[in-house]
Amino acid sequence: MSARERLPDRRGSESFTFELNGLRFTATVSRFADGRVGELFLNNHKAGNQVDTNARDAAILLSFALQFGADIRAIRRALCRDSQGRALGPVGAALDLLLDDDRQGLLFSDEKNR
Repeated sequence: MSARERLPDRRGSESFTFELNGLRFTATVSRFADGRVGELFLNNHKAGNQVDTNARDAAILLSFALQFGADIRAIRRALCRDSQGRALGPVGAALDLLLDDDRQGLLFSDEKNR
């Protein structure tokens, strides 16, 4: 197992909102110095409900996986999708939105070198 790569205590982040199945979510993303995503926080518009708790927990697990070297693209591909390939959960939806931004040259700097 690789060592955990921690983000600085003070770091920039960006937030965006999206809707999935009639529920509104806010995602906050922080990156490592090289531009790789290092953490994701998710909140549902109804704080404290089960959807909010599940989204928050899933984002925390994603963050730990990324900090231990997991491949964000592999995680994205492994998450649940419908028959048209659309994400069924909020972590997958957030990663899809981030990937769309990356295609515009904004996020995953490690992919630009591949």
